[in-house]
Amino acid sequence: MAQTEGVEVMHTAKLELDEALLALLKTTNQPVEKAATEMIVLELYRRHAISSGKAAEVLGMDRFDFIRRASDLGIPYFDMTDEELHGELDRLEQSQ
Repeated sequence: MAQTEGVEVMHTAKLELDEALLALLKTTNQPVEKAATEMIVLELYRRHAISSGKAAEVLGMDRFDFIRRASDLGIPYFDMTDEELHGELDRLEQSQ
């Protein structure tokens, strides 16, 4: 979604899905378009291409609810390597 002078502009993309994938999407008990959008947004978030705030905005939900949903699906909110975590802990200890 893009915004032009306060007006939300929606774009349409055609996506061809085979019957097996379409059947799997229907098992989510959501409209196929909504299920596909959610999966795309979750994958972009998992890849660090968008923030949790942007993902929540795109899906029309509260940021905390999005973080909880992603976490329920195994996508962590904090995604640090061991080295990054130890670096952060060291910085915290040094600041005290």
